[in-house]
Amino acid sequence: MKAILDDAARARLVDRFGPQVGPWCDALPALVARLAERWSLTVVDARPGNTGRTLLCHGPEGESRVLKLCPDPEISTGEATALQTWAGLSRVVQVLAVDFEEGAVLLEGLEPGTQLTGRGADVPWTEVGDLLAQLHSVRLPSARFPSLATRVRLMFELAERRLRGSAAEPRLPLELLHHARARAEDLATGGPVALLHGDLHPGNVLDAGPARGIVAIDPRPCLGDPAFDGVDWALLPMAAGATLDEGVAKLPGLDADRVRAWCAALAPLVAMAPLRAGAPTPFTEALLEMAR
Repeated sequence: MKAILDDAARARLVDRFGPQVGPWCDALPALVARLAERWSLTVVDARPGNTGRTLLCHGPEGESRVLKLCPDPEISTGEATALQTWAGLSRVVQVLAVDFEEGAVLLEGLEPGTQLTGRGADVPWTEVGDLLAQLHSVRLPSARFPSLATRVRLMFELAERRLRGSAAEPRLPLELLHHARARAEDLATGGPVALLHGDLHPGNVLDAGPARGIVAIDPRPCLGDPAFDGVDWALLPMAAGATLDEGVAKLPGLDADRVRAWCAALAPLVAMAPLRAGAPTPFTEALLEMAR
């Protein structure tokens, strides 16, 4: 199996949290050993992540389990608390155990567990609509979650830090990012309020097999406008050459005008990753034009 934390995974964590994450990385193998003994797990593989480490495991009877570990207890606590709020929903991964002090969450395994990224036109749109409806159907929880305005602020602060001096900056100037942030912050103060996934892109939705269909993982939960959770899905057809309106039309359960507005506000964030990698495309150019 892969190392508990290889160099590439460590670099992603440093990019996300800064060099102060180093001691957590050093202590991670010992933490995994303790949790594996407590929860009767056998670690069989590791998956990359930007906010922690995800380990694929077998339980005592050989059943699939996923152990998630994060250096920021606030992130893991928020994720586990939201997943517990969505407990019993078929479109959301289920929590089996937590250790908030250690930043650890044990989840059910999903088979085959493949991401919806790279599916092109083969997107189960009816299931996506059902997923969004399930997520937003629960009563507002008594547990404290950050507001969507707070989520937006953190997203743009991280984006600005990553943008400065990167290959993306010549094509995505800071002024455009600041303009987008102002639009997003304004949107975050309006609209209906629901418990949001907060990071619902195709990479955070897995295929759980024909009986269950697609299932959401890795929330960054917050309270705010449900249209926010539709952005990456509305933009998906546009990435394949269709129009934004065609993408919005595939999400009839959301407010179409607010989805469009959120797409324009968050377009620079969607464009940033390929631009940082030095790979502008017609899609990234369309996103930047949308943001202006």
